[in-house]
Amino acid sequence: MTGLFGSPVEVVERSATTTVARMVVAPDDPVFAGHLPGFPIYPGVAVVEFAHRASGRARLAAVESARFLRPTFPGTTLTARLTWDDTGRRCSAVVSDDDGVVARIKLGYEP
Repeated sequence: MTGLFGSPVEVVERSATTTVARMVVAPDDPVFAGHLPGFPIYPGVAVVEFAHRASGRARLAAVESARFLRPTFPGTTLTARLTWDDTGRRCSAVVSDDDGVVARIKLGYEP
């Protein structure tokens, strides 16, 4: 599946309580053309979109929280680990790269 910003998202694990997905941030992604020209950093909204696409859910109701800990650069491989609550309508996502956690995100979905 392809994210809004053009990089394909690969789900590598899915269960009732956990989803794990990976994505390589494409160096030629069009988002870099207008986001900090000369110093390309993947936008936070794109990291949130990656977590949402990893969820496999269609109707995002809310980004309940998003905390960005480090920047993401072109060519980085991101991994999202989503943990679902008992209702299956809310998840906590930890997005990381080879050096550690990039973001912690909480998403809510419509029933």
